[in-house]
Amino acid sequence: MTLTDRLQQTLDSKAYALTRASEAAGDLAINLLEAAAIFAVTLWAARLAARLVRRGMSRLPQTRDDATLQSFGGSLARYAVIIFGLMAVLHRLGVETTSVITVLGAASLAVGLALQGALSNVAAGVMILIFRPYRVGDYVTIAGKSGTVTKLDLFNTELSDVDGLKIVAPNAKGFSDVVVNYTDISKRRMELNFQVRYEDDLQAALDVLETACAQEPRLLCDPAPWVNVTELGPSGITVTLRAWTALDVYWDVRFGLLKSVRLALNARGLRHAYPTQINAEPNRDKPL
Repeated sequence: MTLTDRLQQTLDSKAYALTRASEAAGDLAINLLEAAAIFAVTLWAARLAARLVRRGMSRLPQTRDDATLQSFGGSLARYAVIIFGLMAVLHRLGVETTSVITVLGAASLAVGLALQGALSNVAAGVMILIFRPYRVGDYVTIAGKSGTVTKLDLFNTELSDVDGLKIVAPNAKGFSDVVVNYTDISKRRMELNFQVRYEDDLQAALDVLETACAQEPRLLCDPAPWVNVTELGPSGITVTLRAWTALDVYWDVRFGLLKSVRLALNARGLRHAYPTQINAEPNRDKPL
């Protein structure tokens, strides 16, 4: 073989390699574009599926008034569509999905340990749906944070506090921790404490509290309001009013009683007891 033939063969092989590389790059670019398109469609379909599931559940008689179940069902549909979409993306990129499933199955223990926090939140979300310690729209305290439940999905519970701040609490906190539900009741008791001075008329202070209860029609008669002395403090006497009222007017009644009782005490000449400090006289017989 002459030198010219060898050069020609080398050039042909390089041209072939370049052709194959360009074809492979083109195929890869096409696959990446198709995978990106599938992923974009998946995200759109996930939002659509969540919206359709919530809309469908809102029309069913069994779940029409259950915003908690509607939110959870929409979240479940969304994540299910995303998982199927990711499998389609992997398949488009040439990854055998069966191999991925086999690997995930073999590594299930490691994945479970690594994602135990997230999985526990999913399990807690299911248990919350079953036992219903709270629902969407309830005012609750979870992990020391108070607010109205606005959303419940697979992993988190979202609250909105009185200042409009968004609070996100893991579902595990809402199931395993102490939860205070202020909405899932029909009536609530209030306790109001007032301090009067020792030199004031104690019976007059108790009469003021009883009169305030009698003049407030939104207080419940059963259980009846309770007024009594609860503490003899270092600077004054504590008189306490305990009464029950309906949940929807609780705060209005509480604040109204605070105002009316304070004004009535002042009108009777009963002043608030302030802390006093007694300075002992120095012992003049003791040498310095």
